[in-house]
Amino acid sequence: MIEFQAVTKRYDDGTVAVDNLDLTIADGGITVLVGPSGCGKTTSLRMINRMVEATSGTILLDGQDVHAQRPATLRRGIGYVIQNAGLFPHRTVLDNVATVPMLLGAKKAAARERATELLATVGLPAELAKRYPAQLSGGQQQRVGVARALAADPPVLLMDEPFSAVDPVVRDDLQDELLRLQSELGKTIVFVTHDIDEAIKIGDKVAVMRVGGRLAQYDTPAALLANPVDDFVAAFVGRDRGYRALGFLSAHGVEVAPLATVALGSPVEAARAKLDSGWAAVVDEAGKPLGWVSAAGLSTMEGSVQAADLVSGGSLYVADTGGRTGSLRAALDAALSSPAALGVAVDSAGAVVGSVSAEAVLAALADARKAGEVPS
Repeated sequence: MIEFQAVTKRYDDGTVAVDNLDLTIADGGITVLVGPSGCGKTTSLRMINRMVEATSGTILLDGQDVHAQRPATLRRGIGYVIQNAGLFPHRTVLDNVATVPMLLGAKKAAARERATELLATVGLPAELAKRYPAQLSGGQQQRVGVARALAADPPVLLMDEPFSAVDPVVRDDLQDELLRLQSELGKTIVFVTHDIDEAIKIGDKVAVMRVGGRLAQYDTPAALLANPVDDFVAAFVGRDRGYRALGFLSAHGVEVAPLATVALGSPVEAARAKLDSGWAAVVDEAGKPLGWVSAAGLSTMEGSVQAADLVSGGSLYVADTGGRTGSLRAALDAALSSPAALGVAVDSAGAVVGSVSAEAVLAALADARKAGEVPS
């Protein structure tokens, strides 16, 4: 557990970066510090490992005052990941990760063996081990940074906007990877971001901070979206917080209706016979959706249904993820983004199992409200 007790950071010019912060971070979860520039979130993070010294107040790590420990000793038990990874440019990927166990006394062979295991853990192929950081993509560099932070198996991991320098697609993948790792490792993670969407996606608890270093609200993502404490938090969370909140509601009550499908390469005449009106999903040999074709579109085609004939668009709703249903947000997004106004529901292998409509999602939401599943 990490506890901030009336912690303040005031610089020599009088600037107050963090003002009387009281915050308790539970073990084994991801706590996200989020807020606008100048709100003190990075300063708060760095006071945990004493890269920044608090002016007043107490910070406890597992009941021990961090100021009672030598900074070097303290930091050996805390992993630290920063933006742009902060890798040693003159060392290979493998040796970047092996540096930490070697500093802790491991022999080079054992340190490299540990590094190899960690590179696999964060999803990097073995052939990258001999490359240098400049030879990696931004996303790969960040994965190496996470592996290095985990090298000493620290119970606490501090992450300072680690994914902000990569493109949105890579960022989403890195967030998913972090959640996967956390499900396996159960670290206590403190994560700083300025992006409320990122905070809501990965955080078990979210601390929203105001400019001037004051805590505005500390809550679960679902509660934060449902009940912002004031206008500042409501504005920061965003006007579409109701839509975001659907991500925390299961879509178990959403009706998955039948959906017409057409195999890629099948005769147009056969497809016409199957589809009197409306739309059909075109699927590959494994039943995975490739795009859409409409009855009107089929009327102008000849021969067989080809990839060039398809209408693209629409996200997928994973209706079955190992026995669990997806979220109402995923189901509604699939329906709204589809050219057919029907979301494609797929199983965990990606094969089509049916369709969902916006009307079905809203009906399930109404049922959830009646059942008290929606936060009030």
